[in-house]
Amino acid sequence: MLYVAVALAFALSILLTPLVKKFAVAIGATDTPDARKVHKKIMPRMGGLAIFLSFSIALIFTMPEGPYTWPILAGAGIIILTGALDDLFQLPPKMKVLGQLIAALIVILWGGVQVEFINLPFGGRLEFGYFSIPLTLLWIIGITNAINLIDGLDGLAAGVSSIALLTISIMAMIMGDAYVMIFGSILAASTIGFLFYNFHPAKIFMGDTGSLFLGFMISVLALLGFKNITVISLLIPILILGVPISDTFFAIIRRIVNKQPISAPDKSHLHHCLLNAGFSHKETVLVIYGIAIMFSMSAFIFSQSTLWGALLVIAVVLAALGLIVESVGLLGKDQKPFINFVRSRGK
Repeated sequence: MLYVAVALAFALSILLTPLVKKFAVAIGATDTPDARKVHKKIMPRMGGLAIFLSFSIALIFTMPEGPYTWPILAGAGIIILTGALDDLFQLPPKMKVLGQLIAALIVILWGGVQVEFINLPFGGRLEFGYFSIPLTLLWIIGITNAINLIDGLDGLAAGVSSIALLTISIMAMIMGDAYVMIFGSILAASTIGFLFYNFHPAKIFMGDTGSLFLGFMISVLALLGFKNITVISLLIPILILGVPISDTFFAIIRRIVNKQPISAPDKSHLHHCLLNAGFSHKETVLVIYGIAIMFSMSAFIFSQSTLWGALLVIAVVLAALGLIVESVGLLGKDQKPFINFVRSRGK
């Protein structure tokens, strides 16, 4: 049944995306070029509606049993509404955050999706108590916006999200978590189908309808797959989502260093840096896909390692990340503390 649902999600996404494209143009949900954007012509957005519809219809064929299904779908509905309104009317940031907050609270309070404790590596466990809900809210809203922030090139957010969803699904299968595997694989199929129209040169953008929806779903599925476990294992979803998390983290650091508001837009995200380094549009996207795959592979190796092996994986990933970040100028052209330290050690 799952194979049928996955095939259906993929086929529906391919069939529905052209219809959503016509609908977006008809209602004026289009993206106009400006100084911060890479595209040069008016493009239809709201393509995420095709991902959501194909995912929802295909999910009916499996409808996994559990207390989370309807809360997740209800929260996703709020996110889709928020994203669609933003694609159409350009909502103020506070309104977008409010929609994300409502969606997150639905899955937390109704569905009971919370990180309540962490098992410590040397015995005992850390109970979060009253901090459980705020920490879960921070994770959901943070990842939702991280996916939204990397949606700057054709196929970038859709491809990175597909890699993350496939990784979550495969690891859920290994762990015997059929529920997360069903949700993740069907959503991955819907996203890959949309990618046929969204990869460079894109015919339609997913818009906030898509990036917020994918970010929300990935954040919730990661929580369901890896919550209430060890400190070490809790790092697995962070590794899987290494690209959007690191891009967002360094954007915040960059703005603090430059004494700019954290919410200030700029053209110094990872994809902008790679474009400035001379990579073409398509090459930039493929390079970031490669980095995302590296993070996913490290997450898988990490999950199968001993404690010391896991720490070694983290050390290697952090070193590689430091080299990538400073080589492309993600912190700024003159901010290269890690490379300068390595050079000083080599002398």
